[in-house]
Amino acid sequence: MKQVQIDRYGTPWEVARCVEVPDVGAPGPGEVVFDVLAFPINPADMWFCRGSYRLKPPLPATPGAECVGRVIAVGDGVGHVRKGDLVINLQRENWAQRRRVPADDAIPLPPDIDLRQAAMVRINPPTAQLMLSDFVDLKPGDWVIQNVANSAVGRLLIVLARQRGLRTVNVVRRPELADDLKALGADLVIVDGDDLAARVAAVTGDVAIKLGVEAIGGTATGRLVDCVANDATVVHYGSMSGEDPKVGRSAFIYRGVRLTGFMLGRGLARRSAPEIRAIYADLAAQVVAGRLGAPVDTVYPIDKIREALAHADKGGRNGKILVAPNGAV
Repeated sequence: MKQVQIDRYGTPWEVARCVEVPDVGAPGPGEVVFDVLAFPINPADMWFCRGSYRLKPPLPATPGAECVGRVIAVGDGVGHVRKGDLVINLQRENWAQRRRVPADDAIPLPPDIDLRQAAMVRINPPTAQLMLSDFVDLKPGDWVIQNVANSAVGRLLIVLARQRGLRTVNVVRRPELADDLKALGADLVIVDGDDLAARVAAVTGDVAIKLGVEAIGGTATGRLVDCVANDATVVHYGSMSGEDPKVGRSAFIYRGVRLTGFMLGRGLARRSAPEIRAIYADLAAQVVAGRLGAPVDTVYPIDKIREALAHADKGGRNGKILVAPNGAV
């Protein structure tokens, strides 16, 4: 079977290669085998290839934080998935044609879900959902501010916040994004800049913003902190700048702002297997209903992984880059 491997760290499309490896074999007790139908190329996968991600397994290693697959075999004692089911996988190393994993890591999806959207259900939708629920007890009418609002997580957060009656301030880098985000349900869209806090206060009527969601790092974190209310919480879940958050100590000492971090694995680890499946069942149902989704730019075959990675690194894309290891989706 085909699998993507890296044997050194560096520029992703230079270090990744598609190789032939032995088949994964039959499932043992409590295991599931599935064919990988599609996987997205996420920023974390690019960082993994570059060696800048938190995980550095022994090389050669296979990237791949998420995928969607179809079960082809189940081992003894497996009851929540059956042959033919669509599943997402909570484990990594998914850039391959086939996977064999513990059954608890295989999360079933509705049979009528769009496969391209299903490939992107594993990480971004629950990240947006749990950041809205796990840190601040938000009520309808409360305000949330986020930067990177045009990212996949940012767009999902807009939709999920709207469903809960929350109002959002969405910070972007380009003003032409405003109409698209407002069509999703964004209340306010504002371009980032040094005077961000003053402009946010002006357009919101100086409303108390209880939750900030931040994924740039560096001075952008400080600008978002300046926008939230005293005793508010700012959740840092990524660092597009590659810099640690830079926040003046007065925000903590005098204003009582809390800066914390989010990683999906930790959020799910606090929940039982049935609770995790329930989260994904709800999100998948919303995808099927057309309420949640993300744009897809191009789908590549697995043997074109280098071209796919180079494309994923380019600006100006109209959505995610996907790879279909076992044929078109």
